Amino acid sequence: MRNRVELIGYYGSDEIIACSAWTSTSRDLTEEKRERIEGLINMLWSNGHETPFEKGVVHFLVNTDIATHIHLLKHRISSINAESARYKELKEDKYYIPEDWPNEWADKLKNYTDEGLKLYHDCIESLTKNYGIDRKRAKETARFFRSYNTQIEADVMFNMRSFANFLKLRDTEHAQTEIREVAQQMAQCVKSIDGKPFKFTLKAFGY
Repeated sequence: MRNRVELIGYYGSDEIIACSAWTSTSRDLTEEKRERIEGLINMLWSNGHETPFEKGVVHFLVNTDIATHIHLLKHRISSINAESARYKELKEDKYYIPEDWPNEWADKLKNYTDEGLKLYHDCIESLTKNYGIDRKRAKETARFFRSYNTQIEADVMFNMRSFANFLKLRDTEHAQTEIREVAQQMAQCVKSIDGKPFKFTLKAFGY
């Protein structure tokens, strides 16, 4: 299964970001000031005046392999909550196979993963029924049979300042392919919001 991204909500807009910057003078909006929003946002970002961008927020549901999830976790200025194999048995066996692998190795990884998933479920049942181990402890430890390509669902939120940092670091040729694809999907989701509320902000970010 491919890693996928869904935009589930957002707050703010170019106008709200601009008004945040204008608070130090006057937030009153006129048509003349609205026409200046694009230039203001570009000036703010270009000159490192980034605080107003925290007033825009984007919120995603991400289904991704654990290795890619770890890349997301490294962005500590984002807010993330995800499925946990510690607290529940992951009944849905979702996993990721690299699309650029030859069939020989894709098949080997699939077989390896399928065996690990079977052992994961069998281990939980055996530890609890045959060895009297508490189910919570069984779930905590049986997850060691699950590999890095196991997919989990994560709730991820960025303010636009931290979103720009994420895109800068992850939508680059130097980033791992899987996290780069997640970053690109996220950017496209925000670009596709009806009414394009972050049109000028994304443009200032290079999108």
